[in-house]
Amino acid sequence: MRVPLTTRDFLDRAELVYGDRVGIVDEPNQPAPSLGDLTWREVARRGRALQAGLDELRVGVGERVAVVSHNAARLLEVLLAVPSSGRVAVPVNFRLSQEEVRYIVGHCGARVLMVDPELRESLKGVSAEHCLGTGDEYEQLLRFDTEPVPWAEPDEDATATINYTSGTTARPKGVRMTHRNEWVNAVTFGMHMQVSDRDVYLHTLPMFHCNGWGLPYSMAGVGAKQVVLRKVDGAEILRRVEQHGVTVMAGAPAVWNAVLEAAENWDGEIPGRDRVRVIVAGAPPPSRTIARIEAELGWEFNQIYGLTETAPLLTINRPRAEYDDLEPEERAKRLSRAGVPALGNRITTSESGEVLAQGNVVLAGYWENPDATGEALEGGWFHTGDGGSVDEGGYLTISDRKKDVIITGGENVSSIEVEDVVFSHPAVAEVAVIGVPDEKWGEMVTALVVLAPGEQADEAAIIAHCRGTLAGYKVPKRVEFRDELARTATGKIQKFKLRESFWADSDRKI
Repeated sequence: MRVPLTTRDFLDRAELVYGDRVGIVDEPNQPAPSLGDLTWREVARRGRALQAGLDELRVGVGERVAVVSHNAARLLEVLLAVPSSGRVAVPVNFRLSQEEVRYIVGHCGARVLMVDPELRESLKGVSAEHCLGTGDEYEQLLRFDTEPVPWAEPDEDATATINYTSGTTARPKGVRMTHRNEWVNAVTFGMHMQVSDRDVYLHTLPMFHCNGWGLPYSMAGVGAKQVVLRKVDGAEILRRVEQHGVTVMAGAPAVWNAVLEAAENWDGEIPGRDRVRVIVAGAPPPSRTIARIEAELGWEFNQIYGLTETAPLLTINRPRAEYDDLEPEERAKRLSRAGVPALGNRITTSESGEVLAQGNVVLAGYWENPDATGEALEGGWFHTGDGGSVDEGGYLTISDRKKDVIITGGENVSSIEVEDVVFSHPAVAEVAVIGVPDEKWGEMVTALVVLAPGEQADEAAIIAHCRGTLAGYKVPKRVEFRDELARTATGKIQKFKLRESFWADSDRKI
């Protein structure tokens, strides 16, 4: 017997087994009316009402529904309900500029565009056939008096979501994730992190980012409560952990740096000690930060490695029983590795040292981009673009980022995109954009600039020039002026040499 694996399974199980339990606690402080506490039965009922509303708009199976929103219960509903009906959810990074969002909505051909009320003004130039806010207009779309048209032929190989990622080019690529991709990621993630119906999950990770890494599905499947946090704030995270009995969180290193900073001024015992597990991804934090999380907060540190193209779970590094008696520094050092392959995944490296992956979580392809798909999946392996090594115990360590991408605060920034904008300043003759170590963000976007003869510009002028075009997190935070940039004999800029002086004292090299 073969039953299609679809994202609907997770919400269906939550409703059946945990219908009377509070499933989602919405963010109380937001511009849209908060939904408060929702039981899993109510979440499922609202999901069906959303599907019926899309039926009325004649948005059919396979058509795209884009949503640009901060974390919110309604965004969570979209992720759970839209793919379950055979449609495709397209969660968009709310930090992107109007032009970037316009490109994504147009490229994926979204017929419906939902926008957070806080973003309506800044995105007023972006349109689709049906545009609505994620507040009252969203509520008016719901049809509680009508049963939705069922997805006639559920297909695990159908596209569930399209997630746009910043790569090495200025235009983002749409990563096509199937229901099978999402299902396998959610189940293996939940197994490796040992989530259960006793867990309380706090959304410290943006839900748009790899569909909240797929954890909304994992948590729904086991009936765990999901607490929505609209914006990351260290002190507020501590308050929510205390208020809701949070046990699991996920996010980039910058999130935990913010919590560590807030903990220094926290009155009383740090909440969640010996109870909370945090899952970290993005550029690995320094081992000193890992040791601080476990010692000062008393929270268990877990690290994963993956990409938007892999749903994302490729490898996982959890504290093993063998680590229990290690000194904190040695334990942190071992946890700083990317980890071992998650169940069902295979990891190797090419002759050049590039990390290659196989598994059921690897993307089906890039939306409307067969050339990029062929390149990424050449030879039957997914080419991550990262350099690394695998030790005899199967542990992967990432040592270099071959794709010209900077990871700052968990977000990918194309250095080429930033370079194009900096270079458009009339005083700039040459520019190289690199990531340099930063305690708070992991990496800081830094522009190394050579001015044209006779021209003048300072750091503030270059940064101001970039702000008019780039999303805020992509704008260089630091500009240094050089007489020349290191180049090969053929004239190619050698970024690894430009990075050397910045990374020399760091215990990691990316």
